[in-house]
Amino acid sequence: MPLVRRGEAAAFEVLYERHSAAAFSLAYRMVGARGVAEDVVQEAFLSIWRSGARYDSARGSVRTWVLGVVHHRGIDALRRAFVHERRRAGTEGVPETIEGGARTDVEAARREEAATVRDALEQLPPEQCQVIELAYFGGFTHTEIAGILEAPVGTVKGRMRLGLEKLRNQLRTLEMPST
Repeated sequence: MPLVRRGEAAAFEVLYERHSAAAFSLAYRMVGARGVAEDVVQEAFLSIWRSGARYDSARGSVRTWVLGVVHHRGIDALRRAFVHERRRAGTEGVPETIEGGARTDVEAARREEAATVRDALEQLPPEQCQVIELAYFGGFTHTEIAGILEAPVGTVKGRMRLGLEKLRNQLRTLEMPST
């Protein structure tokens, strides 16, 4: 990474060769389309090339950092697609977008619940949050996550168990009693 930081193309090439397959796998599982996943990986590695100085070995392995960059670029791509789809839907038939109050209430409740879960995830230690995101949002198995993070499977399972337990407890304290 110090060589990448200095702008050495050969070092960046090694970085890309080592991590591009896992990066593409994560991006593809997130966005579900090959072309978009390729764009996500390209944007991520371009960002890494431009900001190699941001890597901090104290915070984790290079692979973890690279996949974190890919994850954030994937989320950006999903948001762009969502905004684009909303704009496109908004220009089509307006009567199709106006529906009954029940569906609106369900959608509002779903969004509120999703925001609550996101907030709870952000409260977890980064290593626990990362394995949960890779498993539930990325669709990876424990073994695949262990390979991505270069960590033992037992460590991944432990982080997952502890993270889910903390998440469950956080969400339980937020639940409102039924009326």
